[in-house]
Amino acid sequence: MNLPNKLTLARVLAVPVFIAALMLGHYYTSAAIFVLASLTDMLDGMIARKYNLVTNFGKIMDPLADKLLVMSALVCLVALGDVPAWMAIVVLAREFAVTGLRAAAAADGLVIAAGATGKIKTILQMAAITALLLKNWPFYYIGIPFADILLWAAVVMTVVSGVEYIWKNKAVFQNK
Repeated sequence: MNLPNKLTLARVLAVPVFIAALMLGHYYTSAAIFVLASLTDMLDGMIARKYNLVTNFGKIMDPLADKLLVMSALVCLVALGDVPAWMAIVVLAREFAVTGLRAAAAADGLVIAAGATGKIKTILQMAAITALLLKNWPFYYIGIPFADILLWAAVVMTVVSGVEYIWKNKAVFQNK
């Protein structure tokens, strides 16, 4: 297993540690774990492309690891009252739809890699979750709802990228 794939796997393994910290009320610890796990997403992609270590495992597992991290965080934040349930449902629905699209494509021997809007969506989701975990610090002190703004931007980009994935890859469904 190459280094980028190990980083992806480390992100998956960080999820239960993150969940435990968050559900025990350790917001800053969970934020640190979340940020470190999120940074592995950027790092594994950079290393894979730079050293030509791109694998089908990485193309499939990297976005799944991101989804696991983000969806776990959102579900926990809903349970804690920090995120409206409908927003988490919109994000979850998009993630399931795109995962289903990727699975259908894989059945035809195709791998759909993450596109630009999907990457922007992931960055916005991770930034919003981090801001929520930090309880909107430092913006809380100056009255700017930065975490909420990021969350709204993430939800909008989630919908936009989901529509784009389905539109660009509609042929996958037409072949069935």
